[in-house]
Amino acid sequence: MNFMGIGPGELLLILIIALIIFGPGKLPELGRALGKAIREFREATRDVTTQISRELKEVEREIEKTKEELSLQEREGEKKG
Repeated sequence: MNFMGIGPGELLLILIIALIIFGPGKLPELGRALGKAIREFREATRDVTTQISRELKEVEREIEKTKEELSLQEREGEKKG
């Protein structure tokens, strides 16, 4: 099992070092802060992805509309010519 490219042994070593540096009282607070930051990051990326998808759909609609208009103009030109 790898978590973001980190194996279980490496993860355990990181947790032990964090426990030594911050102490047992601060670890839950740090975990909550990290979890909140990850949630906010995911929400922000979801919002950006949604916005980009909407913009792409609008551009695709404009392209289709332009293609249809050009096709109509070509047909009218063939009728006149």
